[in-house]
Amino acid sequence: MRYKLLGKSGLRVSELCLGTMTFGDDWGWGSTKEESQAVYDAFVESGGNFIDTADLYTNGTSESFLGEFMAKDRERIVLATKYTNTAPGTDPNAGGNQRKNMMQSIEASLKRLKTDYIDLYWLHVWDFMTPVEEVMRAFDDLVGQGKVLYIGISDSPAWIVSRANTLAELRGWTQFVGLQVEYSLIERTSERELLPMARELDLGVTAWSPLAGGLLTGKYAQSSKAGNEEKRLEHPMMAPLVDINEHKRSVAAAVVEIAEAIGKTPAQVALNWLRQQPAVMIPIIGARRLSQLKDNLACVEFTLEEDHLRRLDEVSQIELGFPHDFFTNEMVQNFAFGGMRDSIDNHRKN
Repeated sequence: MRYKLLGKSGLRVSELCLGTMTFGDDWGWGSTKEESQAVYDAFVESGGNFIDTADLYTNGTSESFLGEFMAKDRERIVLATKYTNTAPGTDPNAGGNQRKNMMQSIEASLKRLKTDYIDLYWLHVWDFMTPVEEVMRAFDDLVGQGKVLYIGISDSPAWIVSRANTLAELRGWTQFVGLQVEYSLIERTSERELLPMARELDLGVTAWSPLAGGLLTGKYAQSSKAGNEEKRLEHPMMAPLVDINEHKRSVAAAVVEIAEAIGKTPAQVALNWLRQQPAVMIPIIGARRLSQLKDNLACVEFTLEEDHLRRLDEVSQIELGFPHDFFTNEMVQNFAFGGMRDSIDNHRKN
């Protein structure tokens, strides 16, 4: 296991992050405490130090389990948790980005996690109600109090993240160092705005669902042969987000073919494609069973060759749309640079 600096910070995190949404069987499909402990121990023993959870996961059980598991090695763990979401109820302030929910959520998480600080505190999803100023000032207060060391933002539009960090920079507040998005060979739309923004702002990217809910593990092909496509999903709650079409079938098939050709598993191939993307890109690997984790961890033992990367890029590519396609138009380029673009050396080009 190697380590990366998380975005524009000095924080060292492992090149794989352990996602713990499966810790606990409160939702009817997760792992027992014993299996969760085995997964945690194996990840740490492999050199992993970056662990991701959320107050919502398995109704708080995920955080509670981690609080016990980390007791012997809390200082070496880079612990990330999130706030915003909550189960449906009658309290309008129980969910959302507002200061009240942030303060109540951090205190509850600290108790469950049996710690007095969070290394990386994520905003889980943007609510489109709370002012950006309120969010960033509240985050800065938590950092000032020592309850949070770094902050990140997940599942939010690029314009929100950019505005938030620009505001924080101008006012001397704590800025986001991490961005969490869904990203995989199946879901590449983050390449339109979110990932270019992350490179420009030097945000470390953690990718959730890097195996597309199981579509990239090879189970898709197996279940299709068996006539039962529902078994391919690692997380049943992901089912509404996965729409199997011909494009996704082609991507999954290419992953399986490359895996067979190089003697690796489809999951390892899919994770390695993601690991080899530009800038700081860290897959969040989650596992209900120890065997799944061990298979995923083995992705760090090799890299994909250029022709394999090229094939995966081509079969999974998306249309970037406007304004990206507009910028690449030859006439537009000619006018924008007065016909001199090829004569200009741009050291900032990605």
